[in-house]
Amino acid sequence: MKSIMEQALGPDWAQLPPALQLHYRFGTTIDTGYMDIVYPRFMQPLLNLLRRFGALVHRTGECVPTVVEKTVAGERQYWRRRITYPDGKVICFNSFWVCAGPRQLIEFVNPVLGLQMTPYVQDRRLYYKGVRFVAKLGPWLLPIPEWLVLGHTTIVEEAIAENRFVMDFRLTHPLFGEVFRYAGEFEAAASD
Repeated sequence: MKSIMEQALGPDWAQLPPALQLHYRFGTTIDTGYMDIVYPRFMQPLLNLLRRFGALVHRTGECVPTVVEKTVAGERQYWRRRITYPDGKVICFNSFWVCAGPRQLIEFVNPVLGLQMTPYVQDRRLYYKGVRFVAKLGPWLLPIPEWLVLGHTTIVEEAIAENRFVMDFRLTHPLFGEVFRYAGEFEAAASD
């Protein structure tokens, strides 16, 4: 069976280096590494609110140990991120992905709120660009323009070894600039 990313990328899946194919393979995988999490101070109240809805991370940090476990159930891929700060505080950031057609996927942070993105491969790197935020109400997906919420999403992932990759996730608002970023290095491993 094909993974969500393989479905979304279609023939471009073959252009991904082994580390990124392992990261996105069908089945259970575990990525272990660290992340830097940064955002401007004025974002703290909004990020505190968004955490109540399951979105993003509301604490900054450098080289924060992070484990990401991905599993598949039916048409969904579940992401369970566990971020452990030096003081022992653990933040879990969970989501699930669905394929939304060719070159489209949606990451839901709860059963209602999601981010629709277009992934593509260029120079053996995986890029995503945000399309819009969505609210799922029954069978309907209501579009929410990026500028109305957190801004435009970009993600870049690059393999640096057979099973290692780096990633960089950014949210950039047209008025407020970069409002959130997390980036890090991970080692991918299959666990099934």
